[in-house]
Amino acid sequence: MMAAAADGLGSIAIDTTQLNMSVTDPTAWATAMNNLGMVPVGLAGQQLVSDSICVPGFDPSLNMMTGITPINPMIPGMGLVPPPPPTDISVVKEIIHCKSCTLFPPNPNLPPPSTRERPPGCKTVFVGGLPENATEEIIQEVFEQCGDITAIRKSKKNFCHIRFAEEFMVDKAIYLSGYRMRLGSSTDKKDSGRLHVDFAQARDDFYEWECKQRMLAREERHRRKLEEDRLRPPSPPAIMHYSEHEATLLAEKLKDDSKFSEAITVLLTWIERGEVNRRSANQFYSMVQSANSHVRRLMNEKANHEQEMEQAKENFKDALTGILTQFEQIVAVFNASARQKAWDHFSKAQRKNIDIWRKHSEELRNAHSEQLMGIRREEEMEMSDDESSDTPNKKMRVDESALAAQAYALKEENDSLRWQLDAYRNEVELLKQEKGQLFRPEENLPKDQQLQFLQQTMQGMQQQLLTIQEELKNKKSELEHAKEEQSHTQALLKVLQEQEINVLTVALVNQDRENNTEKRTQGLKSEKEALLIGIISTFLHVHPFGANIEYLWSYMQQLDSKISANEIEMLLMRLPRMFKQEFTGVGATLEKRWKFCAFEGIKTT
Repeated sequence: MMAAAADGLGSIAIDTTQLNMSVTDPTAWATAMNNLGMVPVGLAGQQLVSDSICVPGFDPSLNMMTGITPINPMIPGMGLVPPPPPTDISVVKEIIHCKSCTLFPPNPNLPPPSTRERPPGCKTVFVGGLPENATEEIIQEVFEQCGDITAIRKSKKNFCHIRFAEEFMVDKAIYLSGYRMRLGSSTDKKDSGRLHVDFAQARDDFYEWECKQRMLAREERHRRKLEEDRLRPPSPPAIMHYSEHEATLLAEKLKDDSKFSEAITVLLTWIERGEVNRRSANQFYSMVQSANSHVRRLMNEKANHEQEMEQAKENFKDALTGILTQFEQIVAVFNASARQKAWDHFSKAQRKNIDIWRKHSEELRNAHSEQLMGIRREEEMEMSDDESSDTPNKKMRVDESALAAQAYALKEENDSLRWQLDAYRNEVELLKQEKGQLFRPEENLPKDQQLQFLQQTMQGMQQQLLTIQEELKNKKSELEHAKEEQSHTQALLKVLQEQEINVLTVALVNQDRENNTEKRTQGLKSEKEALLIGIISTFLHVHPFGANIEYLWSYMQQLDSKISANEIEMLLMRLPRMFKQEFTGVGATLEKRWKFCAFEGIKTT
């Protein structure tokens, strides 16, 4: 255990086995005391071991070995506290020599001295077990090697408190806990004591720690504020004040689609500020009218986006149909591979993989098929069954939209004419006020000329008003005529729809009768048809109100993906005593449903 001491003593040739003995061995303890020039307790004036075992060249008066530079492990640069050793290796403490005292390490077999929990910002240590004759200078000599000492408070009861300049110096002082301190070479009890160094809780340390934490918090807040200022979006530009020049520029911006959003914000701010008055009313009206002109543009953009959405739906539907077709082909390949001609040539592992792939492909195929059928059902709900009855509805919708657009345009023109008339009236009032200020009695112009000028302006305004009223009457008459045409077309449309429904029902009933007479003589051709008849009978029996052919086909396709709706319908028409077809609904809601009627025939017979 004394290998580190041998390294510190330089070139001393000594057998390390003799220094590696336990401290409890009296021979080793006496050897160490002889090397230090001290007489062992209880063996006054006599050495327990010969000089040949002791370290040669030791001078007791100098407390050092002749010819060797003294090495103190506590001098600055040497580092009192070594790097923390691994937990599985025990720390070996050695003898420390000072000018006034000597520190002996504790027994390594004893447990390490206990310490309290370290307070935050601790710079003060408690040192207990000091010798009674220890002075403040000796304490400072021992502990100043750990770092700069700012204060030492010594008590009369053999303990003191030492405050260091930095926190890391406390760790070096804690390293000395457990050492036995001896003043000089005296054997008196008052000159020896076992040190106990522990953390101390001081208000000054806690106050400095709190100040440091507050400083770090301020720095963190400042850093976050700088980061937020850097990431904050720039403020919007300030809106200019109203003037005739700015109003002219703003009117040009309102006409530009790319600058409309910025210009409409400025216009709204001016109106909210109260910049509208009699003098600026015409300019503001023209700007509001320019803003209103963008309504049609926005409606057109909305219609374009809706058209793009419809086109995207069609593209998705087409793509889904193509994917479903490819799934059908892949499933057909798996089914062909599962036939006996090809199946016998595959190994067991290959058959297992092919079977797994086939099931996975069928599941994906069925999921995509259900999704496509859902899309088709939604389209069928939105559209009418008969294309001929759909076209008049489209025409009627187009006519209604055209009439509504025409009525809206007439209303806008009427409002614009009314606002122009009010603006002209305001201009006349302003002209009256200006003329009253300009043409005063002090000037040479007579009042008759002023009155004549005002009368001419009033006559011109009256003529414009009459023309505007005539245009308004013409527009109203055109609107009434358009409404009459719309009501007439709606009446014709209703008559045509009723006629077409009657003709369609008569034709369908005749066709069903002819088909029933032809198909009564035909019977079942194969076992597959018999199986289909059984499944369809069971399905329709649990649907007492019947089901349309599309619903029936979607159910049968889950059992046999190759069957079509036409095959199912032909099979049902061949058996009129088991299945019958009924029509439900009126007009656009007219629908054909198949019902199971075999039990009704048994009851009647």
